[in-house]
Amino acid sequence: MDFLFPDPVPEASGPVKAGSDAPLAARMRPRTLDEVAGQKHILAEGHLLRRAIEADRFSSLIFYGPPGTGKTTLATVIARSTDSRFEMLNGVESNVAEIRDKIAQAQKWRQLRDQTTILFIDEIHRFNKAQQDVLLPHVERGTVRFIGATTHNPYFYVNSPLVSRSQIFQLEPVPNDELVKLMELALTDKERGLGKLPVTADKNALAHIAEKSDGDARRALTALELAALTTPEGDGGNIHITLEVAEESIQQKAIVYDADGDAHYDTISAFIKSIRGSDPDAALYWLAKMLTAGEDPRFIARRLVISASEDIGLADSNALRVAMDAHKAFEFIGMPEGRIPLAHATVYLATAPKSNSAYAALGAAMHDVKEGRTLAVPEHLRTKTRKKLAKGSGASDESLAYHYSHDYEGNYIPQAYLPEGKTYYTPTENGLEKRIKERLDYWRGQFDSR
Repeated sequence: MDFLFPDPVPEASGPVKAGSDAPLAARMRPRTLDEVAGQKHILAEGHLLRRAIEADRFSSLIFYGPPGTGKTTLATVIARSTDSRFEMLNGVESNVAEIRDKIAQAQKWRQLRDQTTILFIDEIHRFNKAQQDVLLPHVERGTVRFIGATTHNPYFYVNSPLVSRSQIFQLEPVPNDELVKLMELALTDKERGLGKLPVTADKNALAHIAEKSDGDARRALTALELAALTTPEGDGGNIHITLEVAEESIQQKAIVYDADGDAHYDTISAFIKSIRGSDPDAALYWLAKMLTAGEDPRFIARRLVISASEDIGLADSNALRVAMDAHKAFEFIGMPEGRIPLAHATVYLATAPKSNSAYAALGAAMHDVKEGRTLAVPEHLRTKTRKKLAKGSGASDESLAYHYSHDYEGNYIPQAYLPEGKTYYTPTENGLEKRIKERLDYWRGQFDSR
């Protein structure tokens, strides 16, 4: 019956022999939990995921994190640790028919060999609702053990029913020291790594590759392999990977950033919160990261305009003009010089006095409207036609009298504009808003003493 159930491809099932044509990163896939680089927050002794794997007490799992952090690797290690059959689908390429076929195979395998199947779905966020719905009943019945992997936050990109039936673990970028250990292992491993080659690497070369890999183990091993295979042999036939060689093998830092995923939202959040927190250095760093990663500068400009009103507001109304001017300047000159007015606006907003009083006041007013506190327009503020109707209904002349502010000293006359005299706006004493507060306190004092 073996021909009905072909073995999984080597890359999916685990380590690949050194003699194969597979890349070093594929050959060096960990075989046990102890070999997994990083992820100590979920895989260290005594932690929940490790206990669940070692006890073989888990149902469905979703791993999410940046590329190269070991999501696929961890799934294959779990399959091996639990003696489970491993099947793999990709959220981009697979369809409903393939899902049903994998589930049918899992059912037959359970019946004939009493072996559990782990169905690993890479990029699960790419599955549409129909595809996820096909999977759901079989996950509930335990036909397969589902493991999903995604670079996107599953709480936003995976169907709620599937999320609620899964334990979710976030994988973090692999620390630099762990990447260095992984590369050192690859240099000495004769079975799967580069141990059969006469290659040595300087410590600063490995440290440089680790730093530029930005927590991506796959990228680090790929750069190491490139350095080893393209560096000519020196005296004695030795291949020596120096810092200069490492710089050539990995020339640009891999910035973890996706245009519509977690990194996108997390970075713009850090950018705006740095402005709100009056830290121009942090704001400039996040701006630089977004621009380097290819974020749409117009998106950044729009967020600067929003922040100018939301976070600076009336403490410095010039902030809104600076943000708008930066937006217009970018549209006029484009990139790469367009980054300069964006930096100008970023520093201005970060160092400006802060006030969210106008934003908070609008929020309070909208809350009252939505909660049913819809107030009638006072009679003296209504149109002339409405006033005539009110007078015909017996309203007094005084209640219908509207006082034109410009006819009075200081262009102000105390009169009610809300039936209840509700106060929403409370100015701060920050920046120019202090003058607004003084003026408003005077006007409100006159209204209260009339």
